Amino acid sequence: MTQTVKQIEKSEQEWKSQLTPEQYRILRKKSTEKAGTGEYDKFYPSEGYFVCAACSNPLYTASSKFNSGCGWPAFDKCFQGSIKTLTDMSYGIRRIEITCRKCGGHLGHVFEGEHYTSTNERHCVNSLSIKYVKGPVPAGLSEEKCL
Repeated sequence: MTQTVKQIEKSEQEWKSQLTPEQYRILRKKSTEKAGTGEYDKFYPSEGYFVCAACSNPLYTASSKFNSGCGWPAFDKCFQGSIKTLTDMSYGIRRIEITCRKCGGHLGHVFEGEHYTSTNERHCVNSLSIKYVKGPVPAGLSEEKCL
């Protein structure tokens, strides 16, 4: 079943008051963490799931997380309808940005063709963009490739 996501909108001031300065810089201004510094880079729980740090939208299962060695948390699939993709032409190259479909928060980028997993996708996500939730995945959610 595809997750129905009701979009939320807040003013920049509301986001600034809700998020830490570092979260605001990444989620709202599309910045990134320094490689290898994030809380979830080397965190591999056996259960649970990850949500958007800004709005708690469920994004990834713990089982979709894998060690890509890139220095950021990596996932190979997401909950259906949880993520939006955008073409990012910053730095003079074409990349695919991933954002939370509910709040528009910047998560990171998704890459194809690296053959790390059977989905052939690597969602390279900032730790400050997500939060881990221990416990069962909410009912009705299923996973899919992003691209």
